[in-house]
Amino acid sequence: MTITRGPSNFVSILMILAAMTAEFHFEILTVSAAERLNVLMIAVDDLGNVLNSERKSTCKTPHLDAFAFSSVRFDRAYCQLPLCNPTRASLLTGLRPDTIGVYDLDRHFRDQVPDAVTLPQFFRQQGWFSARVGKLYHYDVPAGIGTNGLDDAPSWDYVVNPKGRDVAEEAIIVNPTPEKKVSAALSWLAAEGTDEEQTDGQIASEAIEILEKQIAGRDKKPFFLGVGFFRPHTPFVAPKKYFDLYPLESIELPKAPENDRDDIPIAAFAHNNPTPNYGLDELTCRKALQAYFASVSFVDAQIGRVLDAVQRLGLASNTVVVIWSDHGYHLGEHRGAWQKRTLFEESSRAPLLFRVPNAKGNGKACKAIVEFVDIYPTIVDVCGLEIATSLAGRSLRPMLDAPQQDREGAAITQVLRPADSRFSQPVMGRSIRTNRWRYTEWDEGREGIELYDHNNDPNEFHNLATEPTFQAQMVALKQQLSSKAIGTPPSTPFNPARL
Repeated sequence: MTITRGPSNFVSILMILAAMTAEFHFEILTVSAAERLNVLMIAVDDLGNVLNSERKSTCKTPHLDAFAFSSVRFDRAYCQLPLCNPTRASLLTGLRPDTIGVYDLDRHFRDQVPDAVTLPQFFRQQGWFSARVGKLYHYDVPAGIGTNGLDDAPSWDYVVNPKGRDVAEEAIIVNPTPEKKVSAALSWLAAEGTDEEQTDGQIASEAIEILEKQIAGRDKKPFFLGVGFFRPHTPFVAPKKYFDLYPLESIELPKAPENDRDDIPIAAFAHNNPTPNYGLDELTCRKALQAYFASVSFVDAQIGRVLDAVQRLGLASNTVVVIWSDHGYHLGEHRGAWQKRTLFEESSRAPLLFRVPNAKGNGKACKAIVEFVDIYPTIVDVCGLEIATSLAGRSLRPMLDAPQQDREGAAITQVLRPADSRFSQPVMGRSIRTNRWRYTEWDEGREGIELYDHNNDPNEFHNLATEPTFQAQMVALKQQLSSKAIGTPPSTPFNPARL
C-alpha cells in the first residue's frame, strides 16, 4: 500500500495498482543482499547549468559543488524534451517522448504505454523498498504542491507530499506580469521564516526521516528513494537570507549581439515567451535573476542536508546517488529568452551527477554527449540487474569508471509548438547535438533550420544554416537525426492548450 502524508501529518491509505507487465516485462533476478545497492535519486525542478563546479558562476551552490567533486559530473547531458512533464515521464520510463506520447503538461504516459515499467517500479519488483518525497513525476507548481499531481501509483510503496508556507503565501508573491499566473511568470518572494517551513525544507526533512527508518530496519530491504525539490521553479521563493547572498548591484543579465535573433526561426522561441524579457525592464529582470539564484542556493542547502544524512547514517558506501534537473533553464540569453521550451543549449542541457560507491571516475568530469534516457539503464546496470531491451538509452556504467574515455554519441531533444497566431498547425522541433554541432529542424525544416558550431560558437549566436559552406555538414546531420531511433508517434491527440 501507499501512504501519503501531507503537511499536517494527515495520513490516508491508497490501494496500490497491480504492477503491470506484458510488453515491458522484466526478469526478476536473484541478487544477494550483500550486492544490493540502495538508490537515492534527487530531482531538482528547473535547475539550469549554473553550478560552480561546472564553470565559474555567480550562483552559490557549495553542497552540489562538493558532491560534484565526489561523483562523476556529466557536463553534456541532454533531456529529451525541455518541459517538466514530458522530460520526467521520459526519464522515469526510459522511453522517448514520441513513444510515450507526452508533449504537454497534462497527459500521463500510461495513456500511451499502460504496461510500461518505470525505473522505481522496476526496483520495487526486484524487492527494493520504493519511496517518493516531493516531485518526481509532474506537478503543477504551486497549485499541485501537497497533492499527488501526475504521480504513478505502481512506482511506489510509500509517498509523502509536503506542503509548506510558500503555498499559503502565494498572495504576497511579487508578479510584475499579473496577467500571467505566478507559475508561468518571472515571479518571486523573499520569504520570512526558516528553511524547514518551506515545502522544499520539509521535503528534505521527510527524506532524512525515511533514511533513518531504513537504518532502523525495514525487513532489511534495500531502498529506492526519490526526492524531488520544487525550486527553483517559478515562483522563485526562498527565505530572505538566500536573497542576501546576491546583492542586486552585482547581478548582470547575459550579453548577446544586437542582431542575435535576426537569423533564428520564429519557432525557435517558446510560444509563451514571444516578447524578449516578457517586455520587462532591465531592473525587474535583474531582480528575477537574483530571486532565481536565491532559490537555487536554498535548494542546494536542502540537498546538503540530505547528503549529510547519507554520510551520518553510514549509507554512502552502499548507496548510488544520482542528482539531476529535468531540463536546463534560460536566464535571459538570446536577448531575453527565459525559462525552458527551447532547443538551444541552455534549455536542452541540464545538470547530471552520478556517484556510485567505489567507481574509479568519482571526482572527475565526463565530456561525452549523454541523454536522459541513459539514466534508467545506468542505474539498473550499476545495481547488477538486467537491462530491458525496450529501453531507449544505453548504460553509462563504463564512463563511471573512465569518464574521460571517448564515446561516440549524439543527443536528440525535441519540443512541440502549438497551433496559434504564428502557426496554423502544431510544429515539432527536433534537434541533434553532437560533439561539435547542434542541428535543429522545425517541422522537418519547413518552419526553419538552425546549425551551430560549438567549437567556435558555444553560445549559439550564429546560425550557419544558410551558408553554402556548411550544406554538406547539414546533410550528414539531417541523416543522423533521421536515423537515430526517436520512437513511435502517439495515436491519441495531445492537448496543445497545456503546452
